[in-house]
Amino acid sequence: MSSSAVDVRDATSSDLPTIKAIYDVQVRTALSTFDLEPAPLSYWEQRLASDRTGDHLLAATVDGNDVVGYAYSSTYRPRPAYDRTRETSVYLAEQARGRGAGRALYDVLLDRLVADGVHTVLAVVALPNPASEALHRACGFERVGVLPEVGHKLGRWVDTALFARVHR
Repeated sequence: MSSSAVDVRDATSSDLPTIKAIYDVQVRTALSTFDLEPAPLSYWEQRLASDRTGDHLLAATVDGNDVVGYAYSSTYRPRPAYDRTRETSVYLAEQARGRGAGRALYDVLLDRLVADGVHTVLAVVALPNPASEALHRACGFERVGVLPEVGHKLGRWVDTALFARVHR
């Protein structure tokens, strides 16, 4: 990926195979997700079809070409008092890391969440992950806690950090 501009838009059904492929690499090789098996395409179709306010699936492209990353927001917990809280995730293809795609995705996603009336945005980061921690801090998140050894993947116990951004 060159220094070309990153474009962020709503994901479409034609983006889903690439989004799935980006995620599947993380499932198989990284701690950034605690999924242990790739999700079927139908999982991504359901996420795309969500019409719940505050649920978004965005795609990042470079010069209108292939998807190089995506971000989504989803319900934090099902109980009604959590309705104005969302959990977010950003995933990037290897060639897009460190080139502004994550920030571009978060800029659009956070603007949409504010417009939706979301009050608190959360993100969970598997540790260690200095790049993700730096991205979240740059986007206005604050690290509010660490959950020790809550996941077991790739033969080891993994801590997670909880990041929060509160819109006042």
